Amino acid sequence: MVKAVSRERRRLGSPPPEGINPADPNPFGWGPFIVLFVVGMVDRIEANLMAGVLPLVQGEWGFSDTAAGSIPTAAALAAAAVALPAGYLADRYSRTRIIAIVVLCWALATLGSGLAAGFAIFYLMRVLLAAAENIDNPAVGSLLADYYPAATRMQVYGWTRMTTYLGGVGTLLGGVIGQAFGWRAAFLLMAIPGALTALLVWRLREPERGVIDRIMARASSENAASEPAQAPEQLVPPQPGPGDTDPAPPPAAVKPPFWPQVREVFTIRTLILVSLGVMILTLGLGGIYYWLPSLLVRTFGMGTGVASTITGTTTIVGVVAGTVAGARIARKLHGRVKGGRLLVGGTGITVGSALLGCALLMNSPVPMVVLVLLAVTISSTAIPTCTASIADVVGARSRGVGFAVLQFLLTIGGAFGPLIVGITSDATGSLIIAMYALIVPMIVGGLVVLASRGYYEREAARVLEQARDL
Repeated sequence: MVKAVSRERRRLGSPPPEGINPADPNPFGWGPFIVLFVVGMVDRIEANLMAGVLPLVQGEWGFSDTAAGSIPTAAALAAAAVALPAGYLADRYSRTRIIAIVVLCWALATLGSGLAAGFAIFYLMRVLLAAAENIDNPAVGSLLADYYPAATRMQVYGWTRMTTYLGGVGTLLGGVIGQAFGWRAAFLLMAIPGALTALLVWRLREPERGVIDRIMARASSENAASEPAQAPEQLVPPQPGPGDTDPAPPPAAVKPPFWPQVREVFTIRTLILVSLGVMILTLGLGGIYYWLPSLLVRTFGMGTGVASTITGTTTIVGVVAGTVAGARIARKLHGRVKGGRLLVGGTGITVGSALLGCALLMNSPVPMVVLVLLAVTISSTAIPTCTASIADVVGARSRGVGFAVLQFLLTIGGAFGPLIVGITSDATGSLIIAMYALIVPMIVGGLVVLASRGYYEREAARVLEQARDL
């Protein structure tokens, strides 16, 4: 028995034996964050391989730009179809098991992409991969809120959500490996880290739902009343004893029926406005960055490997810098300026989108790449701020559905960007003109996020009040 308990405590995500300190910004350690960050990286690298090898795949099978643009569109529509059911699962079943199974499915679909004998099978594998990838997002978002309190959420959400853009290394890897060994090799090699990541997630311990919110709420009440803080050991969630075979579920685990739960989530205005704003941003970025390597190849005569390397490196550097800067600036403004987090995120999206439009005007690769880097950096300040804000305004019992709504809208946005650019490119004969069709909507997306500031403080306070009553 003692050995079994010892083994259980060594699992990633186990709470400290002495209990959870309400002042600790990292009560479960950094292990869960690292595992979920790896999940996000593997996810997005697999998804972005396609952009890096696209010229090579088109060269082998000879399909049009419209057909190429329809691949991520069909994949995103399949992913959108599973988004809300994924939120249902995340709020009712083991989130760590859901993620582990999904990651294994990614690996199999990636393997199938590399082994595809024809364009139709390849197309199907990309669609199945995207659907599987979208099932894990609500579970990841819900888990992070139960591992980390508000003081740490911008960092952990920022870095895990940042993998959407850091996954641009997949574009780089796809182009380099594809040019050296053929495009199939890129997909075959990526199946290996996918399978290993699934094993890692299987070892991650599931936290109790809502435990961090309840601790935050109690600590807030005690501070407001100027009373001594509750002892850490009193804040440890009660565990069933040896004779308790069917303990009653905690209040946070009691769920309403699915559709009433969805309707309740849709009344959270901060969630809806932020999700809509980021969806519009994703529409633009998804279309522009999917086609950026092809633009560099066609306009400046670059090789596929060079164009993919530039695009991937620019994305990675800009996203890291923007996420770090956004978290630091928002941390200083939070509590001092109304909706400070969203002020940073909305401004970053608006200004970054305008700069990206300027970058496309450049007739030389160097100033274009420099402006793209600056645009990515400024836009990326929205990654930690917008995602953490959503976690703050959705209660623990519905976070799976809340993040499913976000992911649904993001997926819809990402679905049509590449297709819009592909169709416009075929019609006008210019990728640059096609990309400009997305710049104005991106700026509008930033303004929508700024509009959500008026609701954030009230809805975040309501979540803590609900947790205090549990």
